[in-house]
Amino acid sequence: MKKILVLLIGSTLAFASQANTTSHNNGGFVSPQGTIQSSADQGGFKGPSISETTVAKAKDLSDDTWVILTGKITKKIGNELYVFEDSTGGINVDIDNKRWRGQTVTPDNTVRIEGKVDKEWTSVEIDVKQITIIK
Repeated sequence: MKKILVLLIGSTLAFASQANTTSHNNGGFVSPQGTIQSSADQGGFKGPSISETTVAKAKDLSDDTWVILTGKITKKIGNELYVFEDSTGGINVDIDNKRWRGQTVTPDNTVRIEGKVDKEWTSVEIDVKQITIIK
């Protein structure tokens, strides 16, 4: 009985020790080796990110591909549907009202939009998930 009690206490202490060392990490991506890239990390993914693209290239991408575009919203053409233009052309963008986050955008503002390509049989548009005014 004493041996079982000693084993139980020992395994509990080992588990608690392991939990204490991992509780200092704030989450995020951990490499297959079980380490975070830097001890100063606050969590999140460290590695290559999606680079900015153009309207012309976005039109040729697959459905649901994540894109980042910089340009101007030139006009409203429907409920939550707008025309976005950069130096390579224009594309329709669907911006839900909640995505504006209180920002007021005019055709004079340069904006960065992030979203997914939405391909239909005869059209391509961007479903915007975030919009940021570029100063």
